[in-house]
Amino acid sequence: MIVIAHVSDLHLDTGPRATRRAERVLNYLRGMADQLDAVLVTGDIADHGAAVEYDQARAVLDLPCPVLVLPGNHDTRSAFRVGLLSESGSEDEVNRVVRIPGAVFMLCDSTIPGSDEGMLSDRTLMWLDEALATETDGLPVFVCFHHPPVELHTPFVDRVRQFGEQRLAELLTRHRQVVAVLCGHAHVAATTIFAGLPLCVGPGVVSTVPLPCEGRAEVDYDLAPGLAFHILDDQHRLVTHFRALD
Repeated sequence: MIVIAHVSDLHLDTGPRATRRAERVLNYLRGMADQLDAVLVTGDIADHGAAVEYDQARAVLDLPCPVLVLPGNHDTRSAFRVGLLSESGSEDEVNRVVRIPGAVFMLCDSTIPGSDEGMLSDRTLMWLDEALATETDGLPVFVCFHHPPVELHTPFVDRVRQFGEQRLAELLTRHRQVVAVLCGHAHVAATTIFAGLPLCVGPGVVSTVPLPCEGRAEVDYDLAPGLAFHILDDQHRLVTHFRALD
């Protein structure tokens, strides 16, 4: 059994509000880190993509278990690489394969520099296709990125979701080892099916985007920060639990 904690959209800006909410979630996980196989953070870790924000993020995300990070539209690739991956700065897509005991994570960069919308570039899709083709040992694979590739019926987010998703869907149908697609960006806990696979959207830490029918502000800063737990059993069946932390 694999247990993954999933957090997203911390938007750390060194200010007290975002810091307090991020620490609330990460300290909750710190208390159970020995029970977690990994913590996945699906982007918008920094609010402005500044070096000082990644310094803060590195401290907040310092957990005694694997922490897997990928960029969102508020992140900047070069500073993200330097601050969180200890790499030299580069504006190339931040695509990585991370293995933990029992599972593989394909961490894809769905960002478009200068835009809030997302899309997997042709180069990223080629990288993902080739990386998946090398995974022949039967381990389950999670495909992860920031922008959801479906409409969530929240107009505020759907305007800036991941587009060109049919290319990704066609690719995923060729690789049976993929067990789920995990993303963020929407600041809401949501699940659906994409390319025949579970698609789970991690809730936002810094804020929540309610449904129009809830009659709240387009972005709600009062609702509690949230996270998800993904549990994959030995038959590669996924169960997701969502948690809000008051």
